[in-house]
Amino acid sequence: MQNQGESIIEFGQEFLKNNAAGDCILFLTVIGEIEGYELANERTKTTKYEHLLPLLARAQDDEAVDGVLLLINTVGGDCSCGLAVAEMVASIQKPVVSLIIGDSHSIGVPLSVASDHTIIAPTATMLIHPVRLNGTVIGAPQTFEYFKLIQDRILDFTASHSRAKKKDLEEMMLRKGIMAKDLGTILVGEDAVDVGLADEVGGISDALRWLHSAISRA
Repeated sequence: MQNQGESIIEFGQEFLKNNAAGDCILFLTVIGEIEGYELANERTKTTKYEHLLPLLARAQDDEAVDGVLLLINTVGGDCSCGLAVAEMVASIQKPVVSLIIGDSHSIGVPLSVASDHTIIAPTATMLIHPVRLNGTVIGAPQTFEYFKLIQDRILDFTASHSRAKKKDLEEMMLRKGIMAKDLGTILVGEDAVDVGLADEVGGISDALRWLHSAISRA
């Protein structure tokens, strides 16, 4: 069995137990690129979705775990795998809070709102943009229909797990952003709360305070 130090190094997980409330919280990090079916460059910081899924399953099945804290700082990654993780998070029947520190971009957006409560740091950002694929893209109607299908899956999930409306999300996704050669919308801190993608602006103390309170009410 791995000790706690090894768990943090290998999987970005920790069990927070030594608190006044006596709660056992599974602390998970989603950092860098969410790696899926294609392997990223070895120099790229990644979070592997095949590591996250068993940990989330354990959070649900282990009676000793009272709640989950997700720390998110991701540039996005594999859409299908990111949505799989988001669905797992949303299906956990225990209190789950996500804290965005740094960035929650692309597929990180539905992952962030999959929790019961989403907190974003004042300087953290959320980026909504159209679906992109790496490599050669075949310019055929079927290709664009496939892109639209993926985008609708992301938008539907995000809208159903946040206060944001699908129509507004789609407008933000297709809006010209700050970057001249890109599309989308960047939301900083309070902006994400205003559009309904985050519940409040705060930090780790706010996330733990909410989680302990939710656990006591469960």
